[in-house]
Formats: sequence, structure tokens, C-alpha cells
Amino acid sequence: MLKPNRDTTVLIIDDEKPIRESLHRTLRQEEYQVRLAENGAQGLRFLEAERIDLAVVDMVLPDWNGVDLLKKIKSEWPEVEVVLVTAYGTIEAAVEAMKYGAYDFLTKPFKQAQILNAIKKALEKFELEKENRLLKEQLSEQTINRKLVGSSPEMMRLKKMIQQVAPSSATVFIQGESGTGKEVVAETIHYLSARAGRPVVKVNCAALPETLLEAELFGYEKGAFTGAFARKEGRFDLARGGTLFLDEIGDMPLATQVKLLRVLQDGTYERLGGTETLGADVRIIAATHHDLEQDVKSKRFREDLYYRINVIALKIPPLRERTDEIPILANHFLKIYATKNGKKVTGFTESAINALTGYEWPGNVRQLENVVERAVVLTEIEVITPAVLPREISGVKSQIELESNRAPVLTISFPIGTSMDDIENRVIHSILEYTQGNKQRAAQLLNLASKTIHRRLVAENSTDGEEVDTAENSH
Repeated sequence: MLKPNRDTTVLIIDDEKPIRESLHRTLRQEEYQVRLAENGAQGLRFLEAERIDLAVVDMVLPDWNGVDLLKKIKSEWPEVEVVLVTAYGTIEAAVEAMKYGAYDFLTKPFKQAQILNAIKKALEKFELEKENRLLKEQLSEQTINRKLVGSSPEMMRLKKMIQQVAPSSATVFIQGESGTGKEVVAETIHYLSARAGRPVVKVNCAALPETLLEAELFGYEKGAFTGAFARKEGRFDLARGGTLFLDEIGDMPLATQVKLLRVLQDGTYERLGGTETLGADVRIIAATHHDLEQDVKSKRFREDLYYRINVIALKIPPLRERTDEIPILANHFLKIYATKNGKKVTGFTESAINALTGYEWPGNVRQLENVVERAVVLTEIEVITPAVLPREISGVKSQIELESNRAPVLTISFPIGTSMDDIENRVIHSILEYTQGNKQRAAQLLNLASKTIHRRLVAENSTDGEEVDTAENSH
């Protein structure tokens, strides 16, 4: 929607005072905000000091050539539309002006209707492009938030960087521990880039031996080695026009690093056994859990390659450094796997969330996802309790001792001052852990009705503050 003229600022840069004053009167009648500059330097100061929507620039100024000033404006304020005016109009000058981004080119003397029409159309283009930019930003933000769950300061900085980096063609280097989501970040960058319509091809450099990795990356010609019975395209071929994601690049052999360096330096490569030089039209995103700076010092990674891939560096924080996001991530995965497994699971008990947030998560987000999937599959009720979490995560202070000719002994310790409700809940969770989540078996061992256990677990997870009848527990 085009904004009212009174909210639009037009800058007039012309050394002829009568022209400036005439344009000022004309534009003020149309309720435009107007700024007047008698030379290029003064005009640039206006552009630096405030928001300008459109500039009307004379081709011949005391201190600037009009086309050079146009280039300067479009370079530093690309969103500003420019209309060039001159008393010495030629087709060549008009073509040159349009080539460098001018919206229109008018020859003096021009009629009032001409300049108003040019300004109006240029501003319509300005508003349309502004709306398109905002729409792209909103779409990219939605894409990032959908793929990367979390709102900690570290994650917000990472998302902002992704949004800035994705539209460029720069090589990106992603660092993070295993399981932090490096591949997800790489995919997000690709799908927000101009290459989104082309493939994103992934190579795990740690999973392939040296000879096979080189063949996979660059392809090979028939007869290149024993068993090469036909030409095979490599990943650079398959990713043409798109993105090549080199995961665990820190494990790439030194000999292959040399060949990759050449691709990054001059954008060309040859297939194994081939003589044809091919162009590598790909964007490279590399990732590793290694400390590559240390690997460079120890000569395990080439220094020149390190600086080639480290153009834009993104670091993904480990999950243990953003524990506030564990409940958000856990519920995100719960919804996915509850739907996938056709189960009605609505959430986690408080004790289950406490167990998840208290764990170190050496496997990071990938490990959390696997744990939640397991819990969704194992739970027999509509909430996740510590009983269906792995023993090393649940944190339940219990020890089950099986002795010959004796019943199992369950030992549970409680801090002095623990309320009776908390004790009862801990006993229920411990028995459920012992029965591996079998609610009916747990009820038998506790001499309770199974619906009583169900009601106690739901009450523990309730957030509405209502009391739950636990009269049946009195016995």
C-alpha cells in the first residue's frame, strides 16, 4: 500500500536555484516532504542524516557528475529511487543512467506533470520493493524459527546471522559439537538463498576413506582406477547451481584438502582420470566438531584451506549451555513423535522436565530428540514421567537389589522436610520405573487401583491449580 505523500521525503539536488524552488513548490502542493541541496556533497549529507525515499539529481553539479553521484547513492542507499534530470539529454546518457539504477531520465525543461508522474511511478516502485523486502524477511524469519527451535540470546544471534548470510554467496563454516544441529543450519541457509531451487548435496567427510572421498567429491572417468567401468559424476557435479555441504571437514585427508583448496581458489576441478577442467558452480558450507585452529597448529588441517572456508563463521552452542530451551525443544519433539506414532501424549510431568533440564546432554539436541521419541513410544499414559526416561537421565534416587530367595528391595531416600505428597509421588515414579512404565503392574505392587496412579500423575502435571481427589490413597 502506497503511503501518504506527507510521509514521503524527496531530495532535490540541483545547482540552479530557480529549478530547486520550482520543484519545491510543486512537490509541497502534493504534500511531499522536500529537502533541497545545491550540490552533491550537501545532498549526501541529507542522505546520511535522515530517511530519503527518492532523489531528483541534476546531471551536471559543481562537485559531482550526475552518474557518479547516482552510483554513490545506489551503492550506499540502494533502496532510494533516483530520477536524473539534465539540460543536455542524449540517448547514450539515458541508457547509462538506467544501467546504473536510475528509475527515470528527464530532459529540461520539463513540465510539472512530467516530473510529478516520474516521481509518483518511482515511489510506487520504491514501496513495492520495500513490501517485497519485508515479505522476504518475514518468510525467512518464519523458516528459521520453524527449523531452529529456541529463543536464547545465543540462538537469536545465530538466527540473525543466518538471515544475513543466507542471501549471499559466501562460504560458510559451522562449528558445533556432535548433535547440535549443524546439518539443519546448513539446510536452512540453502533454502533461504537464491540457490534454493537447486539441490543441496551432503558429504560426510568422516564416513568415507581417502580414495573413496575424492572419487565421491569430484567423480571419475571410465578406467580411472580398477573397477571404474563407466564415468561417474561427483558431488560437485550433482550440486551444480546449488549447495555442497561438507560435514566433518576436519576429518578430510590432507591430500583431498589440497584439491578442495583449488576449487575454492579458482572454482575449477577435474574428475579422477579426466583432463577436462570443469567449473564448480556451487556454494560450499563446511562444518566440524573439531577445533580447526588447533588442527592447523598441529598440521592436521591446512592453514590456507582453513582461511578459505572460514569466510563466515557460525557457532552453535551446545545444549548444556542453553538449558532454558530444553522444555521448548522437548515439547517440540513430543508433538512430532506423538503425531508420528498416533499417540495422545500431551506433555511432561514437572519431575520429568526437571530430569531433562538437569542432564548434561553429551549428544546435544540429537540425543534429546531420541530420548523424547523413546519416551513417547514407551509411555502408557498421556504424560511423560521419569519412569519412561533412561535411568541416567531420570535422576530418581532408587536402587533395586535382587537377592536370591528374596523379593526385590526398593530403597528410596528423601531429604528431611519432604512433603508427604512429594514422597508419594516419588514412590509412584520409582515403582513405575521398576515396572518399566507398566501402570497396572505398579498399581498391583502398591495395592492401588491403576486409575489412582493415573489420576496422581495427571494431578502432578496439572497447571490449573484445581485440587484432585486422592481419597483412595488414604489406605
